[in-house]
Amino acid sequence: MIFVRYFILLSLFVSLNILSAQTGEEIFKRDCASCHMITDAKLIGPGLKGVTEKYEREWLVKWITNSSEFIASGDERAIAIWEEYNKIAMPAFYYSDDEFEALFSYLENPPVEEVVADADVDGVVVAEDGMDASTQLMLAALALLIISWVLISVKNSLKESLNEETVSVQQSILSFFKKPINKLFSVLFVAIIGIKLFYDVTMGIAVTTNYQPKQPIAFSHKLHAGMQGVDCNYCHSSARTSKHSGIPSANVCMNCHNAVAEGPSGTEEIQKIYDAVGWDPDKRQYIEGYRQKPIEWIRIHNLPDHAYFNHSQHVSVAGLECQDCHGPIQEMEEVYQYSELTMGWCIDCHRESAVMMADNEYYDEMHKKLKVKYAGEKITVDKIGGLECGKCHY
Repeated sequence: MIFVRYFILLSLFVSLNILSAQTGEEIFKRDCASCHMITDAKLIGPGLKGVTEKYEREWLVKWITNSSEFIASGDERAIAIWEEYNKIAMPAFYYSDDEFEALFSYLENPPVEEVVADADVDGVVVAEDGMDASTQLMLAALALLIISWVLISVKNSLKESLNEETVSVQQSILSFFKKPINKLFSVLFVAIIGIKLFYDVTMGIAVTTNYQPKQPIAFSHKLHAGMQGVDCNYCHSSARTSKHSGIPSANVCMNCHNAVAEGPSGTEEIQKIYDAVGWDPDKRQYIEGYRQKPIEWIRIHNLPDHAYFNHSQHVSVAGLECQDCHGPIQEMEEVYQYSELTMGWCIDCHRESAVMMADNEYYDEMHKKLKVKYAGEKITVDKIGGLECGKCHY
């Protein structure tokens, strides 16, 4: 019984620690991540790696609770941080003792990220999806063909060995191909391999899944869209209103990076933005008379010229999220093409996706007619012309 009690107490202790760590992570992501990295890198504020070792907990509590009051009290370390970061006071956060303990525990033992995908020498993400259906069918057919071929050949060879003397290898091969059945299986064997290779080549034309070119700036979507929670439409603002999602101008980057001069990889990548727009990070002002240079981003997602796609129609009217087509963009350190973007892929989506009718007043009359025509049925995009050739090809 004593052992059982100790085991229960130990389980409760471990559970409480896990809950504490989760709460600390939630606090960090909600209140701290917009200004601080959990590494050595500076963002708007200093990196927080090892902060609980560098400062006493009592000192940290005072700083987090009210940094302005702490600076006014004359604390030398508080004043030094305030002056180093352009005399911008940190917002005040009032936490309970348990919340402070949870936050400090999280900062002492931040989670270690697991590598989900590998990359080859060109930086293309390798997705291990296994063999496709066509390859499995081909292998099954070849296996049956080879087994049948071997059994028939063995049977014929046994018959011949009982009646004939030993012959050379060359004679055996010639004798083998004299038989019609062996010729048939040989032709079928070569034909199946040839058809499979031809099929793979033709189906792979213009399909660039996992395409991940090296960009002029190592922009991290994981940091911006994931950790910082920046809305995709903040940078790709035209996705709601036009055909193209648009590439954000460097001025959009400067909305944040006129204050944020250092990222997880240091200052090198952000300096490339400054070089493009002519910004002096030390004087915190634009260089007079500087001739700005474009950032030559390499396009990743591309459709053939004969295919029409409208972002606003899918984002604003259909209510799709960026991840529906571009995959878990908020988890990608460097963006790669996640989906096939083939015609079959689009058609499958149109056959499965329901038409968004709620809060879509512009199409009210059409929706009323559809509800009458397809009473009781799921109204998918293909029922409103989503499979008509002229909708995407004209």
